[in-house]
Amino acid sequence: MSTDWIRLSGVLVQGHRVASGPSAAYPYSSLEKQKPFFKSLGMDLVPYFNGTLNISIAPAVFEMARPEFTFPLVEWTDLHPPETFSFSRCRVKFQNVLYEGWVYYPHPETKKTHFQNPSLVEVITYELPNIRYGDALEVDLNPEEITVR
Repeated sequence: MSTDWIRLSGVLVQGHRVASGPSAAYPYSSLEKQKPFFKSLGMDLVPYFNGTLNISIAPAVFEMARPEFTFPLVEWTDLHPPETFSFSRCRVKFQNVLYEGWVYYPHPETKKTHFQNPSLVEVITYELPNIRYGDALEVDLNPEEITVR
């Protein structure tokens, strides 16, 4: 797949800490619990870390325009109503190493809680050694699927 990426500078920030869980909201990692549902829909996220990188691209904002995958109303937990999720391939560059991954986008209109700022890109990728909140990194986004302003 040939992609002309948009490369953005970002900073790793703390998210709601539910994807990597357990948390006050869930007695488990939400992403670990979601992975089998996504796999049954044709998206295998098993090799990736059970958590997301929350990358602030402020002052830029992004919008999921035409994602590669959208899974409507996934019933992954009995703690709240089903949610819609979209995914777009991406890459993260940290300490001169490039990691393949996915932008993870739980649609806000189907979420009950844990809303994200439109300047925050959530990424599912491999575990990045030695990364800490506040670290600078770069994220490559697919301009055919994600609009950045």
